[in-house]
Amino acid sequence: MGGTNKRKFKWIVDLCMTLVLLCLMAYQVCGEVLHEWGGMLMTLLLIVHHVLNRKWYAGLLKGRYNAYRVLTVLVNTLLLGCMTLTALCGMSMSAHAVPFLYGLLPISFARQMHLALSCWSFVLMGFHLGLHIPAMTAGLRWSGKVKAALSLLCAAVAGLGFRLFVKNSLPDYMFFRTPFAFLDYDKAAVPVFAENLAILVAFALPGACCAKLCKAFGKHGKGRAALSPLLLILLAVGICALLLLFAGGSGR
Repeated sequence: MGGTNKRKFKWIVDLCMTLVLLCLMAYQVCGEVLHEWGGMLMTLLLIVHHVLNRKWYAGLLKGRYNAYRVLTVLVNTLLLGCMTLTALCGMSMSAHAVPFLYGLLPISFARQMHLALSCWSFVLMGFHLGLHIPAMTAGLRWSGKVKAALSLLCAAVAGLGFRLFVKNSLPDYMFFRTPFAFLDYDKAAVPVFAENLAILVAFALPGACCAKLCKAFGKHGKGRAALSPLLLILLAVGICALLLLFAGGSGR
């Protein structure tokens, strides 16, 4: 496979992983059977993703580590661990996709760990995607006004996503404060997917901003370039704070 084709294939795999992840987080829309088979598909895509990126692992002990590389390795390691454990716990409760693995782990333990780690995987996936956005969009020839407008739009969506992150009780699931997911099964599919996408953007934004900050304060960076990502984060946090204040934070 040529370099260009391989890069395109990687993008396709990454896009499929993102779409499947959004479906997995929309359990109340997809149902138990699709959720299990979606989990199996995600596991397969995860394996393919890491096989395609095996050279990255081969180079972990080579070269120097700057701030961006340290952050990338840390996030990738945490994400891989969370997704692997999420898959293992999910298979331990499977009644459709891999029923022969049912009971591999104690069900009560597997259920709570699966809920918490799936939320951690979702958050880390958003941050992971954000870390790569500056490099992925570096070749796009957009005007300064277009870039500014898109940045402000992403910050606004992220602010809404942070509010939904709190409203939908994801912090309670992530820190084991709630053992069961309380989902609204009457909500239509479009709002569910839109909310999950907004939450994903909410964590992709700080990932992208961190990547830009690492570059700004790097060896050949310019410190003044750090102002833009910092302002975007502050804007997203400010929008979230206003929404929590005037629209309520935890009511469903």
